[in-house]
Amino acid sequence: MTPADAITAVSGIRVGHWTNADGPTGCTVVLCPPGNAAAVDLRGGAPGTRNTDLLRAGTLLQGVDAILLTGGSEFGLDAATGVVRWLEERGIGFPLQVGVVPIVSAAVIFDLSLGRADVRPNAQSGYDACQAATDGEIQQGSVGAGTGATVGKVLGLERALKGGLSTAAERTASGITIGALVVINCFGQVCDPSTGNLIAGPRGEQTGSFVDTVDTLQSQPPVLGVVATDAMLNKDQARRLAVMAQAGLAATIRPAHSPVDGDTMFAVATRSSEQPADVLQLGALAARAVERAVVRAISKAEGIAGVPSAAQWTGQHLPSP
Repeated sequence: MTPADAITAVSGIRVGHWTNADGPTGCTVVLCPPGNAAAVDLRGGAPGTRNTDLLRAGTLLQGVDAILLTGGSEFGLDAATGVVRWLEERGIGFPLQVGVVPIVSAAVIFDLSLGRADVRPNAQSGYDACQAATDGEIQQGSVGAGTGATVGKVLGLERALKGGLSTAAERTASGITIGALVVINCFGQVCDPSTGNLIAGPRGEQTGSFVDTVDTLQSQPPVLGVVATDAMLNKDQARRLAVMAQAGLAATIRPAHSPVDGDTMFAVATRSSEQPADVLQLGALAARAVERAVVRAISKAEGIAGVPSAAQWTGQHLPSP
């Protein structure tokens, strides 16, 4: 059964993971149906991407066949080659006389400092993630591209907490669905926007305590995501959706859009709903879905390679909105 509160609630969207817990690292692929419109909004100062220029307005292509989110920094972009191969084998891609050319956009997180830096997603990893893709329940937490994700790194990795991957979905009264999938790997701390409480950040001196990132920055001298909707949007409208979805990051991560984060948000409209679409309404819901997915990623993350989860550090069960 298709889950109601995940990006796979959007008809035609499938998600698959490849996870290496020994790295720890991994990658996650979002397979998109034909006829979609796709765009991207990039706000961070340290992005690592592939095929994002083709998502700009005025370019030939309107959509993508897949979006890859991966660990491994620049090395992890190799996983996109495996996604391309998997799509080509199934005749999926931009049609030409010589065959099809699969269109895959990708973005990376930096997780090389956790565990083994020589273990990274490769082409086979991307292929295996496609093989595992489902339109059903999505494993969340320390899996896929979220396996090596960490947060709250202003005092170094030795005081950081575990980030992760999660998803959420919202619906309009008319029945349009919009879902978000995020990988939370950020320099800053993470707050629950419903309460304003800090739920993950640099570990303090006492177990369960936190150090405030902004206060620390004052005293001293990449987040990735995909939002998808079944609304009948064009490429420009999908771009606005990605822009508005970034508000969900700004509401939960402090500081957001920093010089050392990626903060890359993709948007895909599958265009399967015949209901009239209001981009203002959808953008607001996209931001809320991102907020919920960010908090959920922290709550579902598990400690790995010596970095504890927020739940392990505080000894408290975190909200999973």
